[in-house]
Amino acid sequence: MIEMTPEYWNELANHFILISALLAGFSIAFIANLIVSDTNNRISKYLQITATIAASSFLISVFSMTTILMMTTKGYPLEIEESKFHTARIIGGVTFMIGIIALSTLIALSGWTKSKTTGILTTIIGILTLVMVLIVS
Repeated sequence: MIEMTPEYWNELANHFILISALLAGFSIAFIANLIVSDTNNRISKYLQITATIAASSFLISVFSMTTILMMTTKGYPLEIEESKFHTARIIGGVTFMIGIIALSTLIALSGWTKSKTTGILTTIIGILTLVMVLIVS
């Protein structure tokens, strides 16, 4: 297994923080739109739950990666605990992937609020998005 340097982890954490924060913002904005809308059907409830999972997962990823960023920044005043570093890395990676899955599910479900045809199309797009993201990850 290739050991990654602290400098690499620092850059990687920076990128994960940026992407996760952006996607968390989109998910939170989607939640806000659902809250103010007058629709109260089953699909809207699933959309709200999925958007909440996505937003929460991305926020957890942001804070996990911030821990890694702090630990790998030159001048970090504390001794780096290997277990804390690995825990933050695992939690950050897993919650990022959960967020991606939830966001793809959100894309897939979104069209069902309009019509069956749009729902089928957005489901196909959501599944393709998830598959492509998993392939390149």
